[in-house]
Amino acid sequence: MHKPATLGREGRPPDADRRTDDATLIARSRAEPEAFAAIFDRHATDIHRYAARRLGAGPAEDVVGETFLVAFRRRDRYDLSHRNAAPWLFGIATNMISRHRQAEVRLYRALARVGVDPAVESPADEVVARVAATGQRRALAAALARLKAADRDTLLLVDWAELTYDQAALALGVPVGTVRSRLNRARRKIREALDDINSLPAEEHHHD
Repeated sequence: MHKPATLGREGRPPDADRRTDDATLIARSRAEPEAFAAIFDRHATDIHRYAARRLGAGPAEDVVGETFLVAFRRRDRYDLSHRNAAPWLFGIATNMISRHRQAEVRLYRALARVGVDPAVESPADEVVARVAATGQRRALAAALARLKAADRDTLLLVDWAELTYDQAALALGVPVGTVRSRLNRARRKIREALDDINSLPAEEHHHD
């Protein structure tokens, strides 16, 4: 993963920014652009992991680069009352991922065929955890492919990016109530897909 050239930082001690919250760093970066490098250092790995789960490793590199360049250019508009920049960054990343919707759906459909899904290695949601535990990766991937884009974005920000409902609402620019309704709808559809698989006779189940 490569740090954008505009975010270079030389001569700063490696632990200089660890105790400084994101909002303070972003405010500082408005006068000292190199200070924004600490935001990259702090969040790039998580953004990359999230993007890779949705698009694969190759496109994830591009999403990370695009996300932090957009964030850098928009840092003057960041709401400094939000001390943690993760929801803001995941919101930008989700917008970048939206440019690859067809590729994302193709990935899930491929995973539904072959059953190799790195996206469920460390699930947060109990439904996704059940899929991982029982090896029903194909069913999960197929269900994700069928979700509406907004529902999928919300579900994966909560379950894969591990944002709280409030943080997901901030990332998506929607009310918390909308996050809850989208999650309920998405999880219901995933449960229904899994129930359909579980209702098949054993010999008809797919095996990993």
